[in-house]
Parts: sequence; structure tokens; C-alpha cells
Amino acid sequence: MQPRICLLLAAQLAAVHGSTTLQQTPEAIMVQTNETVMLYCTCPSATVFWLRQRRVLSKDSDLEFLASWHPEKGTTLGTGVEKEKLTVSRETTRSVLSLTSVEPADTGVYFCMTVGSPALTFGKGTQLTVVHMFPTTAQPTKKSTPKKRVCRFPNPVTQKGLPCGPLILCLLVAGVLVLLVSLGVALHQHCLQRRARLHFMKQFYR
Repeated sequence: MQPRICLLLAAQLAAVHGSTTLQQTPEAIMVQTNETVMLYCTCPSATVFWLRQRRVLSKDSDLEFLASWHPEKGTTLGTGVEKEKLTVSRETTRSVLSLTSVEPADTGVYFCMTVGSPALTFGKGTQLTVVHMFPTTAQPTKKSTPKKRVCRFPNPVTQKGLPCGPLILCLLVAGVLVLLVSLGVALHQHCLQRRARLHFMKQFYR
């Protein structure tokens, strides 16, 4: 079996069952192009290997050797890996993989690995996704609901004045007519009394 296929099978088993020795952080990260990404792997071993499995299935979708770090030899880069693009350093008990000016082609799952005797120990992997622009969630459009017209009836308690109904109008007209008739009768009686007084005075002074 080819070494690259062995690495692929070992990494897939480690990703499923996890690793009690190697812990990788973060578990997943999404960044935009041209940013710098830092991946961490906590491991007791001084020598650490970094591998990548591309997300898109292709002839290169198996594990790629990116770089390794040795306390005496320093960093060893894989074939086609640029030193300006990728660096590996050591911080106490963890290995740090730094990627600069990332591109969508850098998307994939990054594994750290140590070589034991005779087993290979992997981390669970870090899913790196590189996009040109972060996806945005479209806000749902609010439908405008037409306002309902409410028919308001007069409140009999708070209503001021008398209601103007046909019966009330008739009563008011009748009352006005009665007043006019009464006034006419009073004026007529007043005129009669005045005439009678004048007639009496004329008869008295003759």
C-alpha cells in the first residue's frame, strides 16, 4: 500500500475516533482571502508533522504533506510549499502552523501528526474555509398588513346633548309653534286691553 494512502486511512480513523494525545484548535474557522490563519496542535512530542486533506474531491484530495518541525533541523517544507506562505513554530507544548495570504485553494482539513513506535498519532483536524466574502443572511421581508377600519358607535354615557332624532325634531318644532301661538295670543290680548283703556279714557274726559 502506498504511504500516502496509509496516511489518509490513519487520519480518517483519527478524525472519527478522536485523539487523546493531540488536541487541535480551533475545530473550524472561516476567513476571507489574504488573511493570516494560526492553527494550534498540543502535543508532547518535539517533532510534529502537518498534513492537509482538501475539501473538494480530486486526484489531490488525499493527505498532502505540508511541513514538519524538528528541534534540531527546524522546519522542513513539503513539495511545492512556499516558505513565505507557510511557517511552523513551537510554543512550549504546542505546535503552531501559520498560513499567510490565504486563498480559497487553501480550504481543507489540516491535521497534525506525531510518529511513535510504531503508531502514528493524529489530531482531530481543523476545518479551514477560505471565502472571498462572508455569507450574509437575507432579512425576511415584512408584509404590510392593511389597517382595519373600525366603526365606532356613539357611547350613550359619554354623549353630550340630546340625540337629534326625527321625533325630537318634531317635538322641538311643536314647542316653538306653541310658544309663537302663546306669544301671539298675549300680544293680541295686550292690544285689546290697550284699546279698551284708550276708549274708556276718551269717554271719561268728554
